[in-house]
Amino acid sequence: MSGWTLGIIGGSGLYDIAGLEDRRTVEVASPFGTPSAAITLGRIGAVKLAFLPRHGIGHRLSPTDVNARANIDALKRVGCTDVLSLSAVGSLAEHLPPGAFVTVGQYIDRTFARAKSFYGAGMVAHVSMADPVCPRLSGFAAEAARAAGAEVEEGVTYLAMEGPQFSTRAESRLYRSWGCQVIGMTGMPEAKLAREAELPYACVGMVTDYDAWREDEAGVEVTDVLAVLTANAARARTLVEHLARALPAERAASPIDTCLDYALITAPSARDPAVLARLDAVAGRVLKASATP
Repeated sequence: MSGWTLGIIGGSGLYDIAGLEDRRTVEVASPFGTPSAAITLGRIGAVKLAFLPRHGIGHRLSPTDVNARANIDALKRVGCTDVLSLSAVGSLAEHLPPGAFVTVGQYIDRTFARAKSFYGAGMVAHVSMADPVCPRLSGFAAEAARAAGAEVEEGVTYLAMEGPQFSTRAESRLYRSWGCQVIGMTGMPEAKLAREAELPYACVGMVTDYDAWREDEAGVEVTDVLAVLTANAARARTLVEHLARALPAERAASPIDTCLDYALITAPSARDPAVLARLDAVAGRVLKASATP
């Protein structure tokens, strides 16, 4: 088997991955709360996969209600080495119509009602988010999307909004003026938490609609989004299969694998044991190393 265990977080319309060999489902307990759903484990060829539907089965969770900390912690606990997000997004660019795919290069985080870090009082950490996605995984994902028949633009800027309401026209035009190309409700804090857990992360955005910035056109409606979701989800499933089969036989180390080495700032003598116990999965590697005499 290869060294890859790829976590797949499925967004709106993507609640399962077909074609997994050795398929089984596991409930994962997390000290950060309840994950969105049980995790489906399996493999495609030599690559192990762990699939988690972000909004739960039946889309029961709103973007604000998704427990991103529990989801990332659970994926870490089942042994994921890398995480790919598949997310529905709105377009802020004329050349990205419904049905287009993008890979995200940068984020602007406008969410405000979510727990955004595994760390805090008792164990403080500061990770770099200058480059918030893994370029290696993003590149593989873009090629897999093209192999699945999608038009792909790489390295776009994603505006993460709180939701669940869609943008006002003024907001949408503001985000365009900031240089954002797509907008969504779930990319943050998920990407930040993946980095805090030393998990290389990439996001493929699947455009479902134009956001509200276009003149003389109706605003975004759920019916418009749903009309595109089914086709996008089918292509995303094909993307996952192409990606798994195209990954190198062996997974080379990534700098993100050890990004906590210099991020933990709380002195060992001041660390709260109860907080450390919750971090046994996301920071276990570095905590064990720092505790060694």
